[in-house]
Amino acid sequence: MKKLLSVVCLLCSIALLSSCKKEVAVEYKFEFGGEGNENGKFKYIEDFYFDANENLLITDAIRRDVQFFTRKGKLLKILKNDLLFEKPEGIGVDSVGNIFVADYINGKIFKFTKDLQFIKEFSGIGDGAGQTIESEFMTIHPNGNIYLAEAGNNRISVFSTEGKFKFSFGRLGSGRGDFKRPEAVKHDSKGNLWITDLQNHRIQKFDEKGIFIKEFGGRGATAGKFKRPTGIAIDRFDNIYVTDNGNNRIQVFSKEMTFLYEFTAGGKSGREFSNLHGIIVNSSGEIFVADTGNNRVQVYQVRDWKK
Repeated sequence: MKKLLSVVCLLCSIALLSSCKKEVAVEYKFEFGGEGNENGKFKYIEDFYFDANENLLITDAIRRDVQFFTRKGKLLKILKNDLLFEKPEGIGVDSVGNIFVADYINGKIFKFTKDLQFIKEFSGIGDGAGQTIESEFMTIHPNGNIYLAEAGNNRISVFSTEGKFKFSFGRLGSGRGDFKRPEAVKHDSKGNLWITDLQNHRIQKFDEKGIFIKEFGGRGATAGKFKRPTGIAIDRFDNIYVTDNGNNRIQVFSKEMTFLYEFTAGGKSGREFSNLHGIIVNSSGEIFVADTGNNRVQVYQVRDWKK
């Protein structure tokens, strides 16, 4: 009997779409990409954002570009500017379609029209007010502000979409409201901010003014624990999706931060993950996953998605 139980537990732990607590909640659909410099390929995927038509914008830190795809993985266009981009990571689209790209190396945020015409740049490298170091993933809030995670300054900096610095919050530390290399910030339907606190191995929740609300997580490999969480996404029902980089899995939580399920498998084969980064969920319940170590985007469908 003990031997049988051990086999069952082993199978449960290595299943691709696994949760010993619940039925499989997602199904694999397809993948696109592959390693290369050709159009439609990737070298190092960072983050995602949707435009108004739910086309997917993808930053690539090594190719130094932003590629635009349909939800079916068809390449539409490419934003590339070697005079501006050194290592583009954060990406956002405002309510009128303007595109914002944050650069990890030079600290600048670049603004383009929806037709990819350059408008302006703002910020710059440094630790002063309105400057950034090692910019990561951003969100553009319904209040019209850009919230940008700065790994190098261990804070979130806030700008208007016109480039005016508003305020920042956070500092180096492990207490409530502190950060150790925040990787991503995204907002929910109530305007609250959810932030992956990479080296504190947790998720923190704030209001739009930067006031701490709650946290969950901690280092570990069991359900609800993390090892270097990177990307985060919030779906239309305010469920929370986290790319748990060090554990090669995606964990999903309710808006009350209750663990729901995970899907996981480390490796290079189909439906396996390596060096997970960005994640995003569209209005139809399709989950787009930055499988960065495998230079591809994997797409899953949430089962029983509420219309």
